[in-house]
Parts: sequence; C-alpha cells; structure tokens
Amino acid sequence: MPYLSLIIPVYNRPNEVEELLASLTQQTVRDFEVILVEDGSQITCEKEFERYKDQLSLNYYYIPNGGPGQARNYGARKALGTYLIVLDSDCILPAGYIHAVLEELKAKDTDAFGGPDRASDNFTPIQKAINYSMTSFFTTGGIRGGKKELDKFYPRSFNMGIRKTVYDALEGFSKMRFGEDIDFSIRIYKGGYKVSLFPSAWVYHKRRTDWKKFFRQVFNSGIARINLYKKYPDSLKLVHLLPALFTLGVVFFLIGSFFCRWSLLPLLLYALLVFIDSSIKNKSIKIGFLSIIASYIQLLGYGCGFLSGLWNRIILGKGEFAAFEKTFYK
Repeated sequence: MPYLSLIIPVYNRPNEVEELLASLTQQTVRDFEVILVEDGSQITCEKEFERYKDQLSLNYYYIPNGGPGQARNYGARKALGTYLIVLDSDCILPAGYIHAVLEELKAKDTDAFGGPDRASDNFTPIQKAINYSMTSFFTTGGIRGGKKELDKFYPRSFNMGIRKTVYDALEGFSKMRFGEDIDFSIRIYKGGYKVSLFPSAWVYHKRRTDWKKFFRQVFNSGIARINLYKKYPDSLKLVHLLPALFTLGVVFFLIGSFFCRWSLLPLLLYALLVFIDSSIKNKSIKIGFLSIIASYIQLLGYGCGFLSGLWNRIILGKGEFAAFEKTFYK
C-alpha cells in the first residue's frame, strides 16, 4: 500500500487550516503524513500546528512568500510518500477520503490523479451558489472533468495527487502565480504520464466567501488561460472560448435591449435554467437565486479576464501578467 504525503500551502488562513486538520484526524485510514507550508503569512498557523501535532504525523514549515506553487514544491522536497496529494487550505476532507484514494490507486495504475469537489451542508448560501457555478455543466464546470466533461480531465491543485518520482522528474510547479496547476497538468500529459479522475476521492471546497473575491479569482483564471496558451498553443480548446463568447453575447443583448425589449430574453432564459437546476440540486430556492448571480459572475469574470489577456498578450504583445495581485486575498 503506497504511503501518502499531503501537502498544504497556506497564506493567512489559520481558521481554514484548523478545519482541514480536524477533518484529517477523522480519516478512517491514517497511513499518511501532513506537510503544512506557511507561505510568508502574517497571520500564521502555529497554534493550529501545536494543537494537532500529536494527533497527526504533522510537519510545519515557514518560508518567504513565493506563491502556492513554490510552497508546494518546498513541501514536496520534504515529503516521504510514494504519492503526493496537494490540497488547498480551504478544503475539508470527508472521513473516507484517504480510503477512497487508496482504493482507486489499487484499481488504477496511474501517475497523477484528481478528484471532484462538493459543498458541505454547513457552507453559507453564497458558498453553495459559488460551488454550483464552479461545478455545473451550465457554466464551465463541464471543463473541469466529470461524467459530462467537455475536455479531458486536468487535476486541479485543490485536490491533486501525483507519484513523487513524476513530481521530481517534472520539477514540480512552475513560477506562474495563477494557472500553475493547469500548467503542471499539461506538463504531466506532455511527459506521457497516465492521468486519472478519481470520482470517489472528493473534497468539500469552500472557495471564495463573497462576490468580490470570487470575481477576482475567476478574472485571473481567464487571464491565466491566455498565459497558458502562450506557453502551450495546443492547450487552448474551443470550450475555453465559451465564457468570452458568453461575455460578448451579454454585451450584445444588453445593447440590443435599448432597441428591442425581447433582446433580454436569452439572458432571462439562461437565468431561469440555472435557477431551476440549482434549486433542485441544492433543494433551496434561495440558493437557486444566488446561483444566478454566481453563474453570471463566473462566466463574465472569466470571460473578461480572458479578453483582457487576449488584448494585452496577443494583440499588444505584453508579457505574462495577472490582476488584483495586491488585493487578491482581501
């Protein structure tokens, strides 16, 4: 049975880390180590480390701020596991997560893997709506991998596993600040390694807690897609254009509404579709309404970021960039 090393980069989020570590103490299988890497935080997780160090095989390191990718690389150098599992600090693991990973590894000889994410019952309505928008087939959730995926599965850093020998061979995550997990997944595929989706190894993922933070996140994701295109031209697929086309379509219909009131009908029909689907899945009309807001922010934010990247990097020929770097976590 492979030994697992769980790597968790964290930046100013001790409360989230406390919940994640607490969930690790509830795992039905305990054959793993945890490597917590503090990425230059001003508000550290030392108290959380002291609280759980006797309950887990827990290692804690503090390094200068270099972004999550570099923090993961530092953790990987300290890891002893056959497989490394990268988790975001805003995740919570169900009690059977480690067991599910090990069972999937028994069934599939794979070099890298990832699992889905869900919303917990105790998440706020906004968090549940954001989760819907990030996993729904009616937004870009179909690109993320799953039963209805629109593109092949690329493991994401909130729930990503990789054989340590492969991690070392690829020299870990790049210095990209956003989109570094997709960059890594692309390099895994290009290296000829086998990648698998582990449907049963899912996590609860909190994501952003308000609309402003969520917009900043998806805007940078749109920019990152163009940055990735510049590095790997064959990585850009038709499905990645959909949020930008959606954004242009919204602008077109809004302008058209000044001349014909029926121009808003497609936007209203889309909102109705999201409302019905989310209300049924979440068993809540309130979350259904909030999901309309979340879905529009998700698509418009990503689309605007994509178009910004297209203009700056493709048209103007500027170098790699991101937005909201000073305020991304505020």
